[in-house]
Amino acid sequence: MEKPLLSDKAKESERWDSYQYLQRNSSSARNNVSFAGAGVTLEEVRSASAVSDPPPLYPPVLTTPVSLPTPEAIGYPSASGAGHELQRQVLDEIEIRELLIDHIGHRCCWGSRPARTWKIRAVEDCNVYVGTLDTFIEEREALTQTVPFAGGNFNGKKHGSAPELWQLDLRSQFPTLFVPYKETRVPVPHSETVDKCTGCTGRGEVVCPTCNADGEPGYYKENQMMKCSACYGRGLIAHKDGSDSICADCNGEGKLPCPNCQSRGLIKCQTCDGTGSLLTSSIAVVRWKTLSKRKVSATRGAGSVPEEVFHRAEGVQLCNTQAYQCTPAYFADSYFLNKFSSEVISLRAEVPPTANVVCERHAISVVPVTRVTMEDRGKAFNFYIIGFGKEIYMKDYYPARFCWGLCPCLEWLKV
Repeated sequence: MEKPLLSDKAKESERWDSYQYLQRNSSSARNNVSFAGAGVTLEEVRSASAVSDPPPLYPPVLTTPVSLPTPEAIGYPSASGAGHELQRQVLDEIEIRELLIDHIGHRCCWGSRPARTWKIRAVEDCNVYVGTLDTFIEEREALTQTVPFAGGNFNGKKHGSAPELWQLDLRSQFPTLFVPYKETRVPVPHSETVDKCTGCTGRGEVVCPTCNADGEPGYYKENQMMKCSACYGRGLIAHKDGSDSICADCNGEGKLPCPNCQSRGLIKCQTCDGTGSLLTSSIAVVRWKTLSKRKVSATRGAGSVPEEVFHRAEGVQLCNTQAYQCTPAYFADSYFLNKFSSEVISLRAEVPPTANVVCERHAISVVPVTRVTMEDRGKAFNFYIIGFGKEIYMKDYYPARFCWGLCPCLEWLKV
């Protein structure tokens, strides 16, 4: 029997500024083996099942990744009044014990006897819905850069007027959509100017602060000598036997030239590197980043599991919408999912005033969660099997821990 797949319905392409995108919405519901909504041909099902990975997104045409369900036994929102009744992810006792034993095997101080011998008292479904809203933004900021000018041509106003910050064409630098972060720096055309160095007033040299520290600003003296530090200006070095010898550092003169300027009174200006001129230009700093907001709807049975565990778990994507500004998804037979989608959209991240929104992506996934309770002689403990990757999560208690902080497992530090 063929399992139904989620179907995406492409909308008309739109443009914003210099970017193009295609908006696609997908909203699927499954009840046993029938599709809720428009019919899908057998050829569409076969072509969809042949897709292994979603295609990458590159400008100028942006496409939404195709959402395909994993071939596990999990259901979709039914047409029942509850609106979010799910079929079970089938796990038998042997598989449950194998998963737990493998999880325990990675912890050197945990014993496997409870996982092998304790009775499985209950297996409960606690499926969780995960909603995400990713806002991909482009932020631009202008910085002023000043460097020494050694002469030659420069790109100034005589070649044209400098464009505004958001008029720069950066399509060649545009990254893949929804990358976590990318930054690039681009010179603004025709923004270069050459000015006289203010530190040295265009001379390329400044007064030496070592030998002319007490001089008036703008004036200096040449041939200023410094006291020899070896003989303290005597020119002679005294010895313990009472004799003196000529100081080798100053040759008996007691004075030395200024070590900073060799008693010239002037040193090279560090601001302009001795050129006397500075080249000033504008640099556009462009940052692309994704602002993510996430929401988890978990039943009481899975309430003790951290939300980060559900975010990284593998589930079934129920909808995936990409647009300039996403709106809540619509499920014809599930008021719960419609409300949940609206709540995720309401968490939209705040965009900085120096940034523009490129596009948004809204997705809702259902993650299968199985809560298992094992007991023996009045003692019991719980653990969770999460996602199609079947990750084991155990919050606190496991009856066969033997860690006292003297081994490398670091369980006693809760890391």
